[in-house]
Amino acid sequence: MKPTNPRAAGRQARHRRLRKKVIGLPERPRLCVFRSHKHLYVQLVDDLAGKTLLGLSTRDEPFKGAGSKGTVSAAAELGKLVAAAARQQGIANVVFDRGGNHYHGRVKALADAVRAGGLHV
Repeated sequence: MKPTNPRAAGRQARHRRLRKKVIGLPERPRLCVFRSHKHLYVQLVDDLAGKTLLGLSTRDEPFKGAGSKGTVSAAAELGKLVAAAARQQGIANVVFDRGGNHYHGRVKALADAVRAGGLHV
C-alpha cells in the first residue's frame, strides 16, 4: 500500500534509490537506520547471507529509565554503543544506510558517534 503522506512517499523513494547502490557484505556490513518519532533502531546487516549481525535501539537496556529517547543526544549515545558492539564482533568497516532519511539531526549525530567510536563509515 502506498503512503498517502507526501513526506513518507518521498522518504520511501529516497530509500529505494539509495538501496540500489548500498549493499552489505560480510567484511563490510550495512549499517541501516530506522527513525521513528520516539526511537531510533540500528542494524548491521549482511545482505549476501540475508542475516542481521547486530541490532540495537533506544528501547534497549542501556536506555531504560532515561528521559527522551528520540533526541540527538540519545542518537549519539546509541552510535557509541553500536560502534563498541561492532568492534567486539570484529567489524571495522560499515556501509551507512540512512533509510531514506535526510542526513541531519538524529541520523547525522548517530553517524558521527559511530565514526568517533572507531568504525569506518
